[in-house]
Amino acid sequence: MRYVSSIHRDDIGYGVSFPDFPGCVSVGDTVDDAVRLGSEALAFHVEGLIHDGTPIPPPRSIDAIKADPDLAEWRRGADFVLVPLLLDRGSSRRVNISLDRGLLEAIDDEAKQRRMTRSAFLSTAARNEIEGT
Repeated sequence: MRYVSSIHRDDIGYGVSFPDFPGCVSVGDTVDDAVRLGSEALAFHVEGLIHDGTPIPPPRSIDAIKADPDLAEWRRGADFVLVPLLLDRGSSRRVNISLDRGLLEAIDDEAKQRRMTRSAFLSTAARNEIEGT
């Protein structure tokens, strides 16, 4: 799932906020930092809502956000970025996947060079791809 965020430039850097989650904000020195830290803030905020038993709102589209008259001030001067919601569930789950043998060998070689397990390497790669880093 991806949620719309706004990025505003201010005196201390780039601020990120989420119209679907009032009060969920973050700041980064660069736009890339702001998006990465915004993703972490979003996950932390949603984990708190889950803990409290509060329903998680479905993500609205950028068009829906732009059409919402209550968000006119929030949108002023903002750039919009879709931020992925990645929740850590605290436990691993075994899965069965199929990969080309050559790709699997390349994954294992790279994981070994980085002193990682295959699972850790694939998890990191997937997270980076989802986050767009």
